[in-house]
Amino acid sequence: MKIIKKILVVLLVVFIIMQFFGPDRNEGKLSTVDAFIAETNPPSKVQNILETTCFDCHSDFTRYPWYDKITPVNYWLAEHIEDGKKHFNASAWSDYDLKKKEHKIHELVEEVEEKKMPLESYTYTHGDANLTDEQIAAVVAWGKQVRAKYQEQLKAQ
Repeated sequence: MKIIKKILVVLLVVFIIMQFFGPDRNEGKLSTVDAFIAETNPPSKVQNILETTCFDCHSDFTRYPWYDKITPVNYWLAEHIEDGKKHFNASAWSDYDLKKKEHKIHELVEEVEEKKMPLESYTYTHGDANLTDEQIAAVVAWGKQVRAKYQEQLKAQ
């Protein structure tokens, strides 16, 4: 029994020390998505959905929840954000060529339509990210319209 107490004390000390360390935070400005918003021109309803549901993991600006201060949760969130930005980063929209933009919008539509995005783990703690069928339809319709515009531009090249 004594050994278990010692192990628990050591684990507690390690946990406390870990709290002084953490990953880099994704604390850019929401204005980094301005080029994306200007170019894709989402209706205000869709723009609101993007801001509350997508940009935390898919831009250079994240609204962090209170539990992000807890290690190792903050490392899990940082990895999640890094992975999200790797797949689609609205803040890097200006850096994408036309073909990549068309492809990213296609993926966005597909993921939302198939209810793969937003991730279930995200919606657990962000209730406003639980999209209704009406919201999904609005995002999908907007995305298809944007994609068609990019496809036309690609054909014209």
